[in-house]
Amino acid sequence: MRNMKIEKARKLGLCFGVRRAIRLLKEAANRYGEIETLGPLAHNRLLVEALANLGVKPVNHLDQTQGRILAITTHGTSPAVLSEIRARHIGIIDTTCPIVGKAQNCAKELAEAGFDVIIFGEAEHSEVKGLIGWTGDKGIAALDAKELCGSKKSAPRLGVISQTTQTRSAFIRFARQLMSTLGPKTEEIRLVNTLCQVTQQQQEAAVAVARRSQLMIVIGGRNSANVRHLVEMCSPLVETHLVERADEVDNSWLAGKHHIGIAAGASTPDEALDELTAKLSSL
Repeated sequence: MRNMKIEKARKLGLCFGVRRAIRLLKEAANRYGEIETLGPLAHNRLLVEALANLGVKPVNHLDQTQGRILAITTHGTSPAVLSEIRARHIGIIDTTCPIVGKAQNCAKELAEAGFDVIIFGEAEHSEVKGLIGWTGDKGIAALDAKELCGSKKSAPRLGVISQTTQTRSAFIRFARQLMSTLGPKTEEIRLVNTLCQVTQQQQEAAVAVARRSQLMIVIGGRNSANVRHLVEMCSPLVETHLVERADEVDNSWLAGKHHIGIAAGASTPDEALDELTAKLSSL
């Protein structure tokens, strides 16, 4: 164990969108004392707990709001929800990630131009629900193009975008599948790359480390889409484990290993990453 090498992915941890949101929420909490967020800021339990200690509390539904200030999370929301918040005379702090904001504008522009909008993503994910709202609720989300054969069979013009945290390779596969299944029946397909480049860089960096390592540890929220993709991409290359905090590391994973790789999700707090590195170094 004395010669064990610990290598962190070149790009990992909190992205600029989440850091920006944390800064905005801390400033708001200092100003207003306590504020609420519509859903968790990001899909990371430790981050949500840390913000709660500063007076930033998540609510699951608009009807649960008790304060006069409500923050929109990094995943964004729909125009209808924004209108309802304003109708209730509740102040809005918008921490929507700028990359998600661009995807929302793209969804809106495609819908207004007469395209039927298809979103490559998880239909129940908060970001995707928001994107559908920006299409005027005329969009549809899917992870498999075959699911669309019935619902979009006669659409003459299709606009295709992606949930920002999906992988590039999966989006390409989906687009090819879409062309083969719906292409012959469609006059025009417009494909727009709305993938987050920071997320792509983190995925590529994680894979690069995984190829050199005997063990990968991915730290982040278990319900985070981008964390799940990191695990999915590293697992075929090397033994990979997902943890939310350092004390979940099982020492037996390290037996006989001398090169350990680390990757972290885009909403993983710096403190959690530092604790993991410190624990592995202590071994």
